[in-house]
Amino acid sequence: MKKTVLIIGCGDVALRTAPLLQAHYRILGLYRNLDNSNHLQSHGIIPVYGNLDSPKSLEKLAGIAQLILHLAPPPNQGLRDHRTAHLLSALTKRTKNRALILPQRFIYISTSGVYGNCHGALIDENYPANPENDRAIRRIDAERQIRNWGKRNHVPVSILRVPGIYAADRLPLKRLREGHPAILDSEDSYTNHIHADDLARIIYAALHHAKPGRIYHTCDDSRVKMGEYFDLVADHFDLPHPPRISRSQAYAQISPGMLSFMKESRQLKNLRMKKELRIQLLYPTVHEGVKAARANSS
Repeated sequence: MKKTVLIIGCGDVALRTAPLLQAHYRILGLYRNLDNSNHLQSHGIIPVYGNLDSPKSLEKLAGIAQLILHLAPPPNQGLRDHRTAHLLSALTKRTKNRALILPQRFIYISTSGVYGNCHGALIDENYPANPENDRAIRRIDAERQIRNWGKRNHVPVSILRVPGIYAADRLPLKRLREGHPAILDSEDSYTNHIHADDLARIIYAALHHAKPGRIYHTCDDSRVKMGEYFDLVADHFDLPHPPRISRSQAYAQISPGMLSFMKESRQLKNLRMKKELRIQLLYPTVHEGVKAARANSS
């Protein structure tokens, strides 16, 4: 009998993961509105209603699946991830006249943003987290909640820290067409990437091979700065390179949201991912990935 996977956060990456799961698992997906329900069904996912902002709606989740894939983002404000708190509470809620059945594995999709600015250092998973904005603080809060919950309930928990996700339909083409600037190379930050299809394969591999309590960097082998990445995309799609400005000029010309990413520089090691999750990347660097995206769009 197939085990059941419950996916929390059924966005693009989850839908790319679903085909990999279908041959081996029964797949459930949490949804909030009817349109999402129909969309999930079209991808072979059984829709289950629930809203992470409404604990009452999550009561049916206890014991519903042996495996949990949590891809849902935290709320947009505050320093706590109350959505994850609601989910964990629901998974361990005893219902009347029913024994508590805990998940056998829990995989959380987090972000490499929890490290903050590492000033370009090449880091592995033992590097201390130092979140520098509320968004990353909420993520590290979710990680702590999940790891503590796993220890209390003896559920194996693994965390995938994900950098910038790209794919043919997830490229900065609009930004390039509008002529938004990038930082001068001498002042620019290193950025990290993973193709969405590779991330789906990593998530699938984590269900089988991830070690309990383990953190994994889910990135490719690229060693590029942000402006280099923009230039690469521009070259493949016959667009002009973005104008380069100093970091001091950027505060007046670049949106605060984008600037928060540009302020953080780090290079992620992915040896643990490759060795323990047994991953061979389809797109080892952004050069292969962007080239393939261009070929697919022709």
